[in-house]
Amino acid sequence: METVRKIFERRRQISSAVRSLESIPALTGESESLRIVSDEDLAMIFNSPQIQQEWNDSQAALKQACPIEDGKTDGVNPGDRRAVWYLIKGFRPSSVLEIGTNVGASTTHIASALQSLARQDASIIPRLVTLDVQDVNGVSGFWKQRGLDASPRDRIESIGCGDFVSFVTENSLRYFDRCKDEFDFIFLDGDHSAAAVYQEIPRALSVLKKDGIILLHDYFPRNRPIWSNGSLVAGPYTGAARLISEGVPIKVIPLGELPWPTKLGSSYTSLALVTREPANLRNSESR
Repeated sequence: METVRKIFERRRQISSAVRSLESIPALTGESESLRIVSDEDLAMIFNSPQIQQEWNDSQAALKQACPIEDGKTDGVNPGDRRAVWYLIKGFRPSSVLEIGTNVGASTTHIASALQSLARQDASIIPRLVTLDVQDVNGVSGFWKQRGLDASPRDRIESIGCGDFVSFVTENSLRYFDRCKDEFDFIFLDGDHSAAAVYQEIPRALSVLKKDGIILLHDYFPRNRPIWSNGSLVAGPYTGAARLISEGVPIKVIPLGELPWPTKLGSSYTSLALVTREPANLRNSESR
């Protein structure tokens, strides 16, 4: 049974997330660059025998490069890392932007999946830009603070991906505002506050290539817990919900239950895709 303290803390966090948006003027954004994704598309990716075999083939190198246990750091849990790997393989991007490098767990898996794609298809020239507000590879980086034995760059180089991965130390909003590049796939996993996510999504849309993908982490639908510990992060749902309520033509698809374990004895994930409705559905709803 949940304690009163846990319930109170959750309500306090949600209220704080909502209040943090009050001083930010309404934003706009165009979603035409977003790929239309359905639950059926995701089921095909996560249940693909081919991707599963390729995942199995990658395990020796990945486990050696990224032996980061769940709960030991603030990094993405192993089940979510696998999901990100599958999504890269399924959607086949050439260029990826990751906001929030942290200890490099998801970074290593994104790079591995891009490497696998490039080996199969010579037309894919992989490129990964990963950004954090801290120098993640420095001697005082998150990896050192968490007692790990290798920096994100060390992990990337150990799997032979150093030539196409760039590390950037900068605030995400400043990066987006100066960015002249475009990406096929953007993973928003940095500052999880409502204010940050509310401002990151429209900026991400502006640098997204046609049929691009935006992936959110720590998205809790309706700000309700999905794991037995009752915890949640209120920012991503609250920020995205405000954009939708203000008419930005996006929708969010929580990935929900995966075909493999994630954390706390469950298979549920807080990953969610930002997509758009087909034009005919939007028009019918407006009528």
